[in-house]
Amino acid sequence: MSSPKYITALPITTVSNSSTPHGVTGTPLVTTQSTTLRDFRSHAPGYWPDATKAEWSDWRWQLRHRVTTLAQAEKHLRLTPTEREGLLLTAHKLAFGVTPHYFNLIEPDNPDCPIRRQVIPLAGEAVIAPGEMADPCGEDGHMPVPGLVHRYPDRVLFLVTDRCASYCRYCTRSRVVSGVGDQELETDFEEIYAYLEKHTEVRDVLLSGGDALLLSDAKLRAILTRLRAIPQIEFLRIGSRVPIFLPQRITPELCAMLKEFHPLWMSVHVNHPRELTTEVRDALGRLADAGIPLGNQSVLLAGVNDNPDTMRALIHKLLRCRVRPYYLYQCDLIHGSAHLRTSVTKGLEIIEALRGHTTGYAVPQYVIDAPGGGGKVPVSPGYVVYHDKEKVVLRNYEGRIFEYPEKPGPAATLVSPEAILDY
Repeated sequence: MSSPKYITALPITTVSNSSTPHGVTGTPLVTTQSTTLRDFRSHAPGYWPDATKAEWSDWRWQLRHRVTTLAQAEKHLRLTPTEREGLLLTAHKLAFGVTPHYFNLIEPDNPDCPIRRQVIPLAGEAVIAPGEMADPCGEDGHMPVPGLVHRYPDRVLFLVTDRCASYCRYCTRSRVVSGVGDQELETDFEEIYAYLEKHTEVRDVLLSGGDALLLSDAKLRAILTRLRAIPQIEFLRIGSRVPIFLPQRITPELCAMLKEFHPLWMSVHVNHPRELTTEVRDALGRLADAGIPLGNQSVLLAGVNDNPDTMRALIHKLLRCRVRPYYLYQCDLIHGSAHLRTSVTKGLEIIEALRGHTTGYAVPQYVIDAPGGGGKVPVSPGYVVYHDKEKVVLRNYEGRIFEYPEKPGPAATLVSPEAILDY
């Protein structure tokens, strides 16, 4: 094999405004420190200089040309020993796969690149730390029929496939996703439809997997049609990272088909502002133009988004894409994820730095999926200082203290910080 060609790249803190015509270079566009994370950029064609514009825009071409092996990865990246070891593990754990679109965002010489940390495996994935679980959300224990998770009273999770466009190294379903985990996803579609027809308390169905948007338009239409035929189901949702990993999949035809099944909502998954490229922005715009409300679910990840500046850049950029920041998840206790998890204290500090300092629409709800199947538990900084039958003592984002009456009484008044000691 010929020696890999490398580029010297600056640490990713910014995104370049410059653009390179399609097909000119065989290397990804490198960032410069003179530009900011708020910019939208296209990195095409990057490592695939021979791809035509038609090929690059074809989502099936993107899937056929995914980077899936150690040899393919080290052709373009200067891998560390722990990355090489991690890639060798993927034949027996969560598979390795990255679309060309997303692979172009990876810095070739920087193992701390926030994009790289999300998709390039490390040897640490083989180490099971105390408290880690194969099924941290307890989904298997809430699965009345194969492929359907019924944890909450009026809503269910419908696992329609075990495949994704690219594989996140912190995947909470790594036990069943990608085809090389410890379990196989066995979804009985007809049994699921029968269960939903019988359980009239279910009004909300979330399609996930894997990634539902990897299904063909025809297969996805068939599933949505069957669900819409069940009288009590009011609300359909799709959870997908395809608009980020594979924006070419968001075709006008797909959007027109999804529009037929309103009310239909979509949750996307973006962790770092650099993931919001020109192509991703346009794909999200097509979904929004089809009347699909969009929310974002981020996972708090060490070395990716665990600081207020990065998170602020992300949420502001999401709003410009017409996506509402919805959840910020504490990373689940999945096997081999310790190197990607950060402290809950760090998450609270980030929310504290956002709340009141930017628009409320931009601030996600910080949640922990209670280990073992307890569901999402919201976690917030301590804005309630004291509460009894007569009053609530509150702290605002500036650290000022206010008292609000628990029952009708005088208007709220400013309380000096020293007064807290009296409570």
